[in-house]
Amino acid sequence: MVSELQNYTQQLVDMASRINLTASTTVAGPTQSQEEELQTEMMVSIIVAVFFGFIGITGLLGNALVVLVVLSNPQMRSTTNLLIINLAVADLLFVVFCIPFTATDYVLASWPYGDLWCKSVQYLIVVTAHASIYTLVLMSLDRFLAVVHPIASMVIRTEKNTVLAITILWILIITTALPVSFSHGINVYKYGEREIITCGFLANTDFSWAAFHIAFFLSSYVVPLILISVLYMWMLSRLWRSSVGGRSAESKKGKKRVTRLVVIVVAAFASLWFPIQVILVLKSVKVFVPDTHFKISLQIVSHVLAYTSSCINPLLYAFLSENFRKAFRKIVYCGPGSRRQGSQRHMPLPTKTTRTGSCPDIL
Repeated sequence: MVSELQNYTQQLVDMASRINLTASTTVAGPTQSQEEELQTEMMVSIIVAVFFGFIGITGLLGNALVVLVVLSNPQMRSTTNLLIINLAVADLLFVVFCIPFTATDYVLASWPYGDLWCKSVQYLIVVTAHASIYTLVLMSLDRFLAVVHPIASMVIRTEKNTVLAITILWILIITTALPVSFSHGINVYKYGEREIITCGFLANTDFSWAAFHIAFFLSSYVVPLILISVLYMWMLSRLWRSSVGGRSAESKKGKKRVTRLVVIVVAAFASLWFPIQVILVLKSVKVFVPDTHFKISLQIVSHVLAYTSSCINPLLYAFLSENFRKAFRKIVYCGPGSRRQGSQRHMPLPTKTTRTGSCPDIL
């Protein structure tokens, strides 16, 4: 995915280089169209820096608060919240290793960090993106087991098994993403007397640019979206069937909460990632070329939407929980001692049932 960000940067470099070369061969100076191109490049750099900076700060604060809240409250150490911590950590790493260096590529004409860090950044971005997305799959599976098989799943949905699943997930992603570091690196371009260095997909290798992005599209979007959708639709179907007939008001209320959460989860994931995923695939097969202001703006908006996913995940998977909001307020308004006293005074002691129960954490 990130190699496409550098390809977009290359488009800006191409425009700037053409402007510079034309200006150096004319006596009258830059034309009006050339000045407009320079102003566009400057505006893009400013807008990208502002939006990416806001997303980065929000993502850091939001995900850090998620980790702090769960770790500060032993009563919240459930299987679901362990997955929430893993999601927050993955999003934090994504924010740290993606947004600053993507913004650098947008603002600067050349990659300033060398080949080794270029390979490392490209690799870490793919790893953290997959870790975040497939943590959502694990959370969907956890919710499915909790709702559809609430009693039988208590043997499976333990903290030990959850940690094991998270560990296996990271090992698989770390190992399968290794080819990314070999297929990416710095590319050097000559424009007159200028030497432009970009970090992205290596141009002179046997690796297929189109195959890479199609594989990324399938592994990071299509497959997890299908898994999440199937699990949630199955869960909703079970909930709706079980609610037919005389049910209590609390049961109906719980059904509505689950339905709302499922719709938000699937819609947010699908809508935020869809534009950039499609653009990346189309660019890799030479169908989409960002050679106009509209296309460049479309790609920028698509990147911003995709990165926003790392900011809203804490809202979708944590702050929608009433228990989580209560714990968050205790951290904000109470000192450590008061929080411990408040926890002992108002929260029940965790048991096996409450720690691995069906729906108290999210629903």
